[in-house]
Amino acid sequence: MRLPAGCRVSDAAGDPLAARVFSEPPHPYRSPFQRDRGRIIHARAFRRLAGKTQVFTHRYSDHFRSRLTHTMEVAQIARTIASALGLNEDLTEALALVHDIGHPPFGHAGERALDEALRAHGLRFDHNLHALRIVEYFEMHYAAFRGLNLTLAVREGIIKHSRDYSAAEHPELSKYFLDQRPPLEAQIIDLADEIAYLTADLDDGMEAEILNLDDIRRHVQLFERFFVPMDAEYPEAPAKLVFNEALKRVLNALVDDLIAETERQVKVIDAGTLEDIRNAPHRLAAFSPEIEMLRLEAKRYLYTHLYNCTELTHDHEEAALVIAELFEAWTRDPSLLPASYVARVSEEGASRVVADYIAGMTDNFILEQYKTFRHNS
Repeated sequence: MRLPAGCRVSDAAGDPLAARVFSEPPHPYRSPFQRDRGRIIHARAFRRLAGKTQVFTHRYSDHFRSRLTHTMEVAQIARTIASALGLNEDLTEALALVHDIGHPPFGHAGERALDEALRAHGLRFDHNLHALRIVEYFEMHYAAFRGLNLTLAVREGIIKHSRDYSAAEHPELSKYFLDQRPPLEAQIIDLADEIAYLTADLDDGMEAEILNLDDIRRHVQLFERFFVPMDAEYPEAPAKLVFNEALKRVLNALVDDLIAETERQVKVIDAGTLEDIRNAPHRLAAFSPEIEMLRLEAKRYLYTHLYNCTELTHDHEEAALVIAELFEAWTRDPSLLPASYVARVSEEGASRVVADYIAGMTDNFILEQYKTFRHNS
């Protein structure tokens, strides 16, 4: 299933996509994208993912995925896909590891709350754009420059792995080839993310006893397709273990289909170079129509029965309240922020600086800040 070698992003010395903003001498035994992977793993923002919600907060249980463990699962899936297609595995893994680094605390509920708070000031919160600011500005590890000085390929992938941006709306992103498709290494990240969270959230939802096996079987055809033969093969096994066997095969089926359909899409347009990938009429990494229909059915099921369920409503409401109140208080009086953030207010504005401060917090840290704020109010 390997694609033509020219479709792969090169990390050879002198390749523009392997270039950095600040010139650095080559490493004797690590490629540019291997170095990027290491820089991401050692970043403070990456470590903080361990304390950020994926679906369940730690106060619900500490057995479930965090934003960090989810990221690790995406990286494993994405690297497998890249290997099968003959793409650049190191670039793919670096993009998978960095793809969620811009998320605020409290998962998607926290992101919605922060975006709503910024809208009142004519601004927006976008976790991809925030991730770029993290790696270009907020991380400070080197005497010679701010940020991580990642390669152009990784920075482009941070921006474009999950959506396209308009050059008219975002002229500051013009160097990231906004009029072209991202490389396949970036395209597969969004779909590996979909595979990871769909299967993981079914698992965590079952473990939390919010979802139940019979209901999943009735509403998620892709799961039922694999549960029936596993139930027949293991008639004496506990139901949860049969569930696990079926879910592993759901994951494998999604990965297999993504690999096969991406290969088919590349062949349809006879793409043999990265330029062909960039100029394709649409993104080439995709699921087949049948599997995409089944994936969307499973995703709708999760939204209805898990993400928006009554059991998690309290956490979502608390996330919105905590972020809204702290954002309002700190925007009104930025002197309450740490000194390094206060210093940026005159140039960037209080609302953006406060949003940056909140976005970097873990769940537990922002709850402690809120507790202190309420005590002093």
